[in-house]
Amino acid sequence: MTFDKSRLPSRHVTVGPERAPHRSYYYAMGLTAEDIAKPFVGVVSAGNDSAPCNTTLDAQADACREGVIAGGGTPRRFNTITVTDGIAMGHQGMKSSLVSREVIADSIELSVRGHSYDALVGFAGCDKSLPGMMMAMLRLNVPSVFVYGGSILPGRFEDKDVTVVDVFEAVGQYAAGACPLARLTALEKVACPGHGACGGQFTANTMACVAEAIGLSLPSSNMMPAPYAGRGEIAVAAGAAVMDCLAKNIRPRDICTREAFENAATVVAATGGSTNAALHLPAMASEAGIDFTLFDVAEIFKRTPYITDLKPGGRYVARDLYDAGGIYMVMRTLLDGGFLHGDCMTVTGKTLAENLSEIEWVENKVIRPVSDPISPTGGVVGLRGSLAPDGAIVKVAGLHRLQFEGPARVFDCEEDCFAAVEARLIQKGEVVIIRYEGPKGGPGMREMLSTTAALYGLGLGEHVALITDGRFSGATRGFCIGHVGPEAADGGPIALVQDGDVVSIDAEAGTIDLLVSDDELELRRVAWQPRVNAYQSGALYRYAQTVGPASLGALTHPGAKAERHMYADI
Repeated sequence: MTFDKSRLPSRHVTVGPERAPHRSYYYAMGLTAEDIAKPFVGVVSAGNDSAPCNTTLDAQADACREGVIAGGGTPRRFNTITVTDGIAMGHQGMKSSLVSREVIADSIELSVRGHSYDALVGFAGCDKSLPGMMMAMLRLNVPSVFVYGGSILPGRFEDKDVTVVDVFEAVGQYAAGACPLARLTALEKVACPGHGACGGQFTANTMACVAEAIGLSLPSSNMMPAPYAGRGEIAVAAGAAVMDCLAKNIRPRDICTREAFENAATVVAATGGSTNAALHLPAMASEAGIDFTLFDVAEIFKRTPYITDLKPGGRYVARDLYDAGGIYMVMRTLLDGGFLHGDCMTVTGKTLAENLSEIEWVENKVIRPVSDPISPTGGVVGLRGSLAPDGAIVKVAGLHRLQFEGPARVFDCEEDCFAAVEARLIQKGEVVIIRYEGPKGGPGMREMLSTTAALYGLGLGEHVALITDGRFSGATRGFCIGHVGPEAADGGPIALVQDGDVVSIDAEAGTIDLLVSDDELELRRVAWQPRVNAYQSGALYRYAQTVGPASLGALTHPGAKAERHMYADI
């Protein structure tokens, strides 16, 4: 396949006598004149040694080169960062997690802009690297293919499959005296048996499903576990596919339409996916110039059947979903039931319906048909009310009760709450509130898995509710409500709650209310003073100055609607 570089970005670094200095660098790296004359394809990897989520990504990215070369392109490998949530969890390091999404997107944008690449293939593993890469693809709008590095295989402990969440919950059991230290130590050594991202329908696997549903990944490519040899073949196929997209000028914004975002939200709801999707989908949509807020996501959740029996709310792990046919098997029954837009374009050059026509529905233990759902509405629900005028979100997959009312127990940071949980000071029936953990107030909108898992370990999982302007891990289970807006740092109602105030939550009706009179709230509002967080320099300071509300995706720039020039057209 041959390409005319006269309209491609890489002409700015490869074509004409004035680019002789630029070409000299490429000759230094062993490229030939023929290599330099081809399109340049950025191959970005989030590979590193920080966690098993990312350890296979560099090898997969290197395999991708073969597909790019076969398709007539010249691959250019580079790396971006990750912050691995499982290791950042439960301490100040978690403040870096959501911020890393922006750094990942920005670093990819800058590398592609600086070197004038014509197309992009991205390999990601841990949570924020998935939306971060897809945000960059939409921002740059060069032909792009996204590849998830794959999930970890389940561990085996006491004759059952386990994930890292079992370890987090065992910490709570240990604190309650229900788990000997020797058992906790034995569990931690087998819960994560090798390479790959967390093995339940947590944030990484949720966003991997999103990538296929929205059309940026090849069909049935993302659910194959990381240790499987076939991941190399997928990487090669991704390289070939991006060259085909370049030849046909199929760009991410052609693929990721409003209808495609609706498809993605539908798949999150149908799989009981992470509440973080309600943060990442609006952020991705902004990069495409599409308005798609928390409430748009919640409306789709409300009308989508929950059909996929996956941890943390269900019984099975990501490997089981792969064995059952992957996300395309989920989408097969959703399309047949009228829940998807089948005419959306994908990176194959075919529509979603055309891709799905090659999938035959097969009964399996993980995915139910839409005619027999686990529950008739999605596994995630949006909430709104006097405590959260700008919205909040809760995962209801696996919950046995959808209403909760009780007295508030207020904490101004996660550490204080976790200490109270460990000391067994939280009582059944209480509504635990952790505030000043929002995007701006944290800063960084920390996840609360350590706290929620410890509550479950103590046997309090569904006997208390937990509300925060921060986030919850995709691995969280229980009556846990996050993304409360406006956040406490902006003086939202969550900043005005006092111990003993009654909070009422109805996940069926979609309401969350603080049962305090307007007059009393106004007195508290007048007395309220903004807090100054401890991060007054560096990346967290800069993030806090620019980040917007969680309901719009916690964005740090205006998105494509404000764009006056698009990189792909330089």
